[in-house]
Amino acid sequence: MKLFVVFFGILLCWQGASAGNDEQSERYGYFITNNRKQTRIPFQLHSNLIIVPVKINNSDTLHFILDTGVSSVIITDPAAVRRQPLRFTRKVKLTGAGEGGQLMASVAIDNMLMMGQMKATHQNIVVLDDDILKLSEYVGVPIHGIFGYEVFNNFVVTIDFQRKELVLNSPKNYRYRRSHGSRYPIAIQDTKPYTDVMALLEGGKTLPIRVVIDTGAGHALLINRSNGDDIHLPDRVIRAQLGRGLSGVINGNLGRIEKIRLGNFEMANVVASFPDSTSFGLKIAEYAAERNGNLGCEILRRFKVTFNYQDKYMVLKPIKRILKQSFEHDMSGLELKARGDNFRNYYIEKVIDDSPASRSGLKDGDEVLFINNLPAGDLNVSEIYKMLQKGEGKEITILVRRNGNIIFAQFALKRMI
Repeated sequence: MKLFVVFFGILLCWQGASAGNDEQSERYGYFITNNRKQTRIPFQLHSNLIIVPVKINNSDTLHFILDTGVSSVIITDPAAVRRQPLRFTRKVKLTGAGEGGQLMASVAIDNMLMMGQMKATHQNIVVLDDDILKLSEYVGVPIHGIFGYEVFNNFVVTIDFQRKELVLNSPKNYRYRRSHGSRYPIAIQDTKPYTDVMALLEGGKTLPIRVVIDTGAGHALLINRSNGDDIHLPDRVIRAQLGRGLSGVINGNLGRIEKIRLGNFEMANVVASFPDSTSFGLKIAEYAAERNGNLGCEILRRFKVTFNYQDKYMVLKPIKRILKQSFEHDMSGLELKARGDNFRNYYIEKVIDDSPASRSGLKDGDEVLFINNLPAGDLNVSEIYKMLQKGEGKEITILVRRNGNIIFAQFALKRMI
């Protein structure tokens, strides 16, 4: 699975301003329409990220990343709301993880959001001045924004990864039952859910860690070594671009952890990310001094997960066949970007040195046309990365275009970590 990290930054929330005209818009905040107690919302899962359908005011359906801890509704692609009569009131600067500077954005007040039968009125949204993050190119489908905290804070949210469905329940009507899974405490700090029920198991030693539960991260586990002197890099690591945050690219190392424990569940040979302090630790430490890292969807997708922010617990129900799956990373050495109107034109963003792809002669900037005799345009990013991370020794053939010339490359997948 291509590792992907989205938005570790602390963002500001503003209160709504005026009232609307129709009957339901008189109701403030987040609620389920028609006085329903529950609603179900289908989602897509791309690169281990939860993509949900959202409408802003009278917009067409937009695609948002659902993130447990992002405090504001952020429009990352300003073209998505260019035709909306938004009421902008101020400029703001956003910062977060990544090796870059601040992003400029504008705040628009008094907006309506719809996600299926969930509705939110009189909401402020943050609109980036430019689509500098280009999330669509990394995820491989149109991405227009990101949000989450208010959804989790106002409802009991169950993420059913098997059915690809969110279930939102009114907190006062939700009742936990043992059949839902095992219940574990969480703490909500700075709009983010933390858990202390995780530990690293190495060399017969158990090291408890505190992590943020982060649905906006596609990786398994990210470890912030600047907050833990007992946490060491694995003996075997590779350098990689771990993902993107609000301030740009997050670089670091990838390695395997012998075993981890999450509640009562143990998982072995987990691929973990170790970001450079310049990408992560220094910018995040001031907000989370006790935080050892974050838990992403490569682990969460192995469970049916319920978050109850109000009563401060989560519920994990294992999906047995997925829980047993091995943790794998790309075995080719390729990092891709998706472009074009449908994000089905693929270009090699980077070829890792001394990887199977580099030894085959592939280069940065090559346009991928065919993979194993399949037209690249018939595949999405997730499908391509699955092909490149399963089956050590499997032969891969790739046809690329470079400077107008067609070039054939062939290599065998090799586990690099």
